[in-house]
Amino acid sequence: MAIVVGIDEAGYGPILGPLVVSCVSFSMPDDLVKGDMWETLKPAVGKAKRGLAGRILITDSKKAFTKATGTEHLQKAVLASLACTDRKPATAAQLLHHLCPDCFTRVKEYPWYDSLDKIMIDQAADQTYISASVLQRTMRSKNIQLNSLQSKCLDVAHYNSLVDKVQNKAAVLFTCVAQMIHKTFTEAPAGQTMQFLIDRQGGRVNYCQVLMRMFPQADFKIIKESETSSSYEMTQAGKTAKLHFVAKADLRFLPVALASMTAKYVRELLIGSLNDHFAAKCGTIKPTAGYWKDGTRYINELKNNLPPDDLPHSMLVRSR
Repeated sequence: MAIVVGIDEAGYGPILGPLVVSCVSFSMPDDLVKGDMWETLKPAVGKAKRGLAGRILITDSKKAFTKATGTEHLQKAVLASLACTDRKPATAAQLLHHLCPDCFTRVKEYPWYDSLDKIMIDQAADQTYISASVLQRTMRSKNIQLNSLQSKCLDVAHYNSLVDKVQNKAAVLFTCVAQMIHKTFTEAPAGQTMQFLIDRQGGRVNYCQVLMRMFPQADFKIIKESETSSSYEMTQAGKTAKLHFVAKADLRFLPVALASMTAKYVRELLIGSLNDHFAAKCGTIKPTAGYWKDGTRYINELKNNLPPDDLPHSMLVRSR
């Protein structure tokens, strides 16, 4: 059996709301590792919205999330997948507690996140869990198991403190990725093949040096480095894993697509909570997705309408 892990992020560019990195782990027979998981799980999942017929959409989160459908497809994919690991959160707070317990503790300090336990996310639970049952049955028929979904959600104050230490947000993101690799690698039983599929950020081609800094006890071998993908073999404590950093991995590999959707769903719930909080205080303000231009507009409107005590800068706005 092999462990196949997908890792992706949401919210790297914005100045408002969290940066979220998510990790999805599957176990499967070795002969399925190089196959197309969309095809393998076709009775339960689809890659495009057209022709889903009740199946779960698993794709690049930018395609799954639109103004027209909102978080509908993100929610169904994440909740159905969590149900396959025996977790059924009913509120945004419960979801965050399942995926990122550390962040769940930190966000209690934010006034705009104090209603997460009132944000219901299981309105379509019956249909979601029917789809989850089909997914579970399909995976079992192929001897596939969904091991876990987990996230590292960097709320703004925590993100700013990490960036202040290293003065580089790319390093903060890669540290989160490395922590997820380390956790999965450490917990995996000896003797299992491990494949990590990671969506490439930016134009970096050579990851060997940064990997050696993150994993000083491990040995690394370069398998290949190119403009589209870079692959490495990592060996430590008698275990071996292959790490693949791939451009547009969320379009090529189902585990990465599901990680992308998980990260995006968590971020959308939190940015939505922020928008709702300030709309209640400043009813004329238009909601924001938090990206630079519109995020700056949003911040300026808040400053023009609310007292400074309502806008703790280090908790609201990213330093970079």
